[in-house]
Amino acid sequence: MLSIKKPTLLLDETKCKNNIQRLVEKATKYDLRLRPHFKTHQSIAIGEWFRSAGIASITVSSLKMATYFAKNGWADITIAFPFYAQQIEGINQLASEIDLNVAIVNPESLKVLKEKLDYAIGVYIKIDVGTHRTGLRPEDDEVITQTIQEIFRNPMLIFKGFMGHAGHSYRARGEEEINKVHQEGLEILQQVKATYIEKLSLHDEPLEISLGDTPGFSVAENFPEVDEVRPGNLAFYDVMQTQIGSCDFDQIAVAMACPVVAKHADRHEIIIHGGAVHFSKDYILDGEGNKNFGQVVNLREDGWSDPIPDMQVVRLSQEHGVIKTSPEAFDTFQIGDVLGVLPIHSCLTADAMKSYTTFDGRVLDHLEGQVV
Repeated sequence: MLSIKKPTLLLDETKCKNNIQRLVEKATKYDLRLRPHFKTHQSIAIGEWFRSAGIASITVSSLKMATYFAKNGWADITIAFPFYAQQIEGINQLASEIDLNVAIVNPESLKVLKEKLDYAIGVYIKIDVGTHRTGLRPEDDEVITQTIQEIFRNPMLIFKGFMGHAGHSYRARGEEEINKVHQEGLEILQQVKATYIEKLSLHDEPLEISLGDTPGFSVAENFPEVDEVRPGNLAFYDVMQTQIGSCDFDQIAVAMACPVVAKHADRHEIIIHGGAVHFSKDYILDGEGNKNFGQVVNLREDGWSDPIPDMQVVRLSQEHGVIKTSPEAFDTFQIGDVLGVLPIHSCLTADAMKSYTTFDGRVLDHLEGQVV
């Protein structure tokens, strides 16, 4: 067993590579360009596992992240977070070095690009397919029409097509609900594309549909007219994804290793060094409406067990985690032991921890642990 002295994010390299291989095989099966979202792992080392699997195009969620990966040989990057005016200097620098795509969600941001862009970039119009976070609404005909026309008026802007992210799939429970969200989002993008090809006589333009979200890509088996997919979380998966129905527990590729620091027999609670600064405060609700901040597992030399029944993290403060157990499970761990916790949201846990430790003791990079 690794010598764990503090909260440590463990990475199962085999599971992660298997997850990557599955997504590559599925994209190949449906003839989809795979542009995985690297915001989950944010790691040059893990990015090389994707590259070894044949991936050449990636998605990121920030200019900082795009710069990090561009400096390490990634030359085809989409920033899926909407472009905003304060990014223009960095966008110009990056666009001078790589093939860069951005997402537009309003005319104001497009105006900045038109006036201040020095190098050609690809532009996707992001459409709200039901998440109601960002994106032009499908019914915003006048705005979408004007946005497309303005893009074509500027030779520095290359209109790539329409992008959607069905983030509301995270509220789904089970394959039927996931498929419903996926199908609805797909139909919205298909309709938008068809409408503006016809309205603006764009039949000769190679306009694309780019679709994101891990639940939809994990479960769905229909991708008509989709050119590109951008899943990210499925490199690691997490407890939230098991509740949604995207994966099984044995596909989760990361776990927190946390020292046990106290026990309270009267409350059947175990206290660990592992709090909100390590996990984030994302949680799911169990069947009885109780908050679950992480699922406890036994750590082994080369991995971890299935989740231990009746044992989950129920409260987090800054450094402390409180695990509630059944009377029968209370003696599973003693003070001084190190236990494992499967994270609720692996993207945020990885961002908080800033590095990964493999079973052979290697420490892998994370963007937030670097000086960029």
